[in-house]
Amino acid sequence: MPAAVAVAVTDPDHARPVAVGEGSGLLERLAMLPDPRARRGRRHTLASVLALSAAAVLAGARSVAAIAEWAADAPGPVLAALGVRRDPLTQCWQAPGEATIRRILAGVDADRLDQALGAWLAERLHPPGPRRRRALAVAARRCAARTAAAMPRPVQLLAVMDHADAAVLAQGEVDATGKEISQFQPLLDGLDLAEVAVTADAMHTQRVKACLLVDRGAAYLLIVRDDQPALHA
Repeated sequence: MPAAVAVAVTDPDHARPVAVGEGSGLLERLAMLPDPRARRGRRHTLASVLALSAAAVLAGARSVAAIAEWAADAPGPVLAALGVRRDPLTQCWQAPGEATIRRILAGVDADRLDQALGAWLAERLHPPGPRRRRALAVAARRCAARTAAAMPRPVQLLAVMDHADAAVLAQGEVDATGKEISQFQPLLDGLDLAEVAVTADAMHTQRVKACLLVDRGAAYLLIVRDDQPALHA
């Protein structure tokens, strides 16, 4: 499974069902991503292939072949909602084949895809209740992505998640050394932090990060350990 899709979708057990009309908003955001294919010979839009792939992953697909199989079996109304093209002669919805899906997932900008999905999810979150502040967690997470040889490899991510909905609003892959500190600010740059409470573990308990959050209008809750003795005291 390409990491671009395997780590970009939210946990379906915590996701709010998509209401009528919200799918089109996702397609519009995906359509703004750069298409890695040459213009000539395109039959399927980038947005429809990405939306179809995300839906298949949420349904349990764990490989490109499984995504293609799910797409081939999906009913017409589902394909239509995901923006799949309709053959002008047969009037049947034509899902993309495995080769098309594989080529797009291998070439798409994974960071831009994460940003598009995160922005869409942020728009769909339940607003906090009266006298409640929205809370976001900056935390490490791991998942398994499949390499070209179809062997799983662990992927270490730093993610921004909504406390109430468990939706991943932003995430970035951490290098093999596990260094997360430098990813903190870039992940938060695209999010509205006004009146938001941000939580993070002790690795991010630094003055520069606290000042960054305050400057963005956010509150923070950071863990202090005894490796910072003065602050801990």
